[in-house]
Amino acid sequence: MFLLADLRSPPFFSDTRDETMVMKNKRPNKHYLEADEDFQENAQSIIEEHESVARKHIGLTKWLTGIVAVCWSLFQLALPEFILLNSSYVRAIHLAFALSLAYLSFPMLKKLKPGKLRALWDTDKLPVIDIILALLSAVSVMYMVVNYEEIAARMGNASTLDMVMSTAIVILLLEGTRRTLGWPLAVLALLFILYCHFAQSDFIPAVMQFRARSFEYIITKLAIGTQGIFGVPLDVSANMVFLFVLFGSILEKSGGGEFFVNVAYSLLGRYRGGPAKAAVLASGLTGMVSGSSIANTVTTGMFTIPLMKKSGYPAEKAAAVEVAASTNGQLMPPIMGAAAFIIAEYCGLSYFEVLRAAFIPAIVSYLALIYITHLEACKLGLKGLPVYELPDFFETLRGGLHFLFPIGMMLYELIIARHSPEKAAFRAIIFLVALIIVRNLYLAAKNESEGIGGGLIKSFHELLASLIAGARNMITIGVAVAAAGIIVGSVTMGGGQLIVEAVDTFAGNSIFLILLFAGVASLILGMGLPTTATYIVMASLTAGIIIQLADDSGVLIPVLAAHLFVFYFGILADDTPPVGLAAYAASAIAKSNPLKTGVQGFTYDLRTAVLPFMFVFNTEFLLMRSVDGEWINISIGWYMFYIFIAALLAMMIFAIITQRYFITSIKWYQIPYEFPLLIIGCVVFAWPDYVMRNFAFFNRSQWNLVAILALFCFALSQYFWKKSRSS
Repeated sequence: MFLLADLRSPPFFSDTRDETMVMKNKRPNKHYLEADEDFQENAQSIIEEHESVARKHIGLTKWLTGIVAVCWSLFQLALPEFILLNSSYVRAIHLAFALSLAYLSFPMLKKLKPGKLRALWDTDKLPVIDIILALLSAVSVMYMVVNYEEIAARMGNASTLDMVMSTAIVILLLEGTRRTLGWPLAVLALLFILYCHFAQSDFIPAVMQFRARSFEYIITKLAIGTQGIFGVPLDVSANMVFLFVLFGSILEKSGGGEFFVNVAYSLLGRYRGGPAKAAVLASGLTGMVSGSSIANTVTTGMFTIPLMKKSGYPAEKAAAVEVAASTNGQLMPPIMGAAAFIIAEYCGLSYFEVLRAAFIPAIVSYLALIYITHLEACKLGLKGLPVYELPDFFETLRGGLHFLFPIGMMLYELIIARHSPEKAAFRAIIFLVALIIVRNLYLAAKNESEGIGGGLIKSFHELLASLIAGARNMITIGVAVAAAGIIVGSVTMGGGQLIVEAVDTFAGNSIFLILLFAGVASLILGMGLPTTATYIVMASLTAGIIIQLADDSGVLIPVLAAHLFVFYFGILADDTPPVGLAAYAASAIAKSNPLKTGVQGFTYDLRTAVLPFMFVFNTEFLLMRSVDGEWINISIGWYMFYIFIAALLAMMIFAIITQRYFITSIKWYQIPYEFPLLIIGCVVFAWPDYVMRNFAFFNRSQWNLVAILALFCFALSQYFWKKSRSS
């Protein structure tokens, strides 16, 4: 099918260099995409605006938050090798740092207003009230650490002081959540608390009632023990997620993000739609070590969006490509938006098993997005950037090759050596720090004016900034997982079974309707929550329901598939209108309409909405299959490659359908006979078991031949339409 496409239109990676090739020797000595201080300031301001980090880090705020942030990063960095603590202590200390920094970094209110209460809005000064709240947060949480043994001994019979401190933790956490993440998660957590207390009230419908709990019981259940705030998500955040986020921060501050963008443009910038393809590749590389879609959008988008607009992409489409690529960055192993570790804990699987299952869907999603940018470029008649404007690939690779070694080491530790994620991240961080110091000393030695001392000072500044950035990036994650723990703990008090019954009634034993309900709920909930929090909430509310009701319907769905399903839909919320925080961040750079950007980005991300349905009904895409009711991993090399190709073809066909373009546009009068051919190919490659179960007159190989024949006929139709229109 794709070979025929090349007969009439430029190939997928067609080199559109023209007379500008004569200028190839005019390549600038400096990287075309080199960042400067203005870029760093603009990127940080946009991230802060859309992630609610509104307080400026100047004066007292700079020093106080900087010291606390560095202490937090050093504490977390010491845990894997140097500090041996009970997990309950680690969770509490982690939350104490996160909440304290939340009050030091986030003002009480966002909009500046004059008057006596100006301090509540002031982003330039740190009011005394916020310092007091930060101290109260630390004291109330650390009370659980200092008195851990006494509290454990009187479990179920909390003292008055236990109640006071537990109440303070819940209230301060709700307020910290409101400051850092906005109203949605804070209100949702509060509603679950109130629901548990008023569950038997007259104003609650009978079908939603269960045994009501006293506020004393609810508060102690949530703030004491490991089934609420200090549950599994906070444990994973404290022991695993922080180190990976810190690794990403060190990599970014030392120039790794700029290196990834330059590599992407040196490889793809010259081809048709090259800037958009490079944006997707750069966002995928950055997403490997980034836990935030908004940060990913801004750090790569400040480079890529202007270049996409320069090459001819409309502002909305340029911003939408970056949004789709950056939100999908959370699908990329090894971090997966900080959720991979929590998924592993919830599913009772090793971290490697989660990465293994998530690999093919993530890669296929990105390759399909690159293909979408190619189709868009063909529709718009765009060309690539002149080669003399792009950085040289080998020069760029040589200049940043050292950034690949720590990533390679981390992957080796995780995949080959099978060490724990925290140990792998720790060793990769130490290796990266050593490389940064050696690099700066080498550069200083070449520059006689700086000397060895200058290299050491530069290394110290880079690493100090990285420690601070890593802690600041973890504030929202730490607060989010703790607040989500309130919802998880509330569900365990009795509401879980009611949700199962409600969903069962709504879906009527239809597994498709159950999945649709879970997907829509994840989208709606995710509009106001970070991806990790959305996953935690939806995993506690719907993942178990999907598995239970699927079993009742006679459909086998692995636990991991159900959890990845809700995770994928939670990611989509970042570019789903009308909220779509990543879309607002990208539109600020592109100077485009945020709503139109969100709508366009969502159309690009429709493939990400289809992928979960693909791997739920065809678990081979997760490299697992059911044998006699047991789930086993697929490990045959050639068959894994076949699965990858089948998934990629299905996604590319779906992209053609949504874009209504292959080698020429698909007009309305072509849809009745061209779309069925595409649908046959897509369904056969995406859901072969469904096809063979319902249309058993062919085996799988024969159905593959039917699909290939259908696609050949479609490509032939497109070829003749292209020829007739050109004549």
